[in-house]
Amino acid sequence: MKAAVLYSGGKDSSFVAVMLKRLGLDTELYTANFGVYDSYIPAAKSAESLGFKHNVLKMDKSILKETCEMIMEDGFPNDGIKYIHEKTVEELALNHDIIADGTRRDDRTPKLSINQIKSLEDRKDVQYINLDSFGHKSVRLITENLFEISKEKSNRDNSSDFEVEIRTMIDDMGGNSLDIFPEHYQTRVIGYKK
Repeated sequence: MKAAVLYSGGKDSSFVAVMLKRLGLDTELYTANFGVYDSYIPAAKSAESLGFKHNVLKMDKSILKETCEMIMEDGFPNDGIKYIHEKTVEELALNHDIIADGTRRDDRTPKLSINQIKSLEDRKDVQYINLDSFGHKSVRLITENLFEISKEKSNRDNSSDFEVEIRTMIDDMGGNSLDIFPEHYQTRVIGYKK
């Protein structure tokens, strides 16, 4: 069976990818891109370092625009990021039987509710897998023993999550992404622990 993992290059999505591969599933990684910035490059490097095939999931730019408008109106990113995540998972489900992402039990966003997951599985006839039974401490324990991880101040060249293209478009629309997304550190998997 084939599994498609929505992949950012971070420890959570890397962990779920390795778990699925170790279960014997033919696992490929997909990073969403909306054509505003080549934000998938760091994830492609992470995937290569772990021996996975990486794909760019080309998404409609209008979804990114709707997301940015929602975030700018709210002045807060959570609902917008949840929206863009839902749209991306739906797109991934069009051509795969098993889809997965690295969302954890204690994530607030992006996160699909149990009803959204049931609906997705029924409507698309897919299996959806995430890390919902894992908290951040458990994931950290596992991933720090499994992966080499870099930690840097977040910028558009070291991250492949939705935030990169959202920030870029908000700034292009005349907004200030720094008012919405504070500076923070980003982790990225750079290989297996030796």
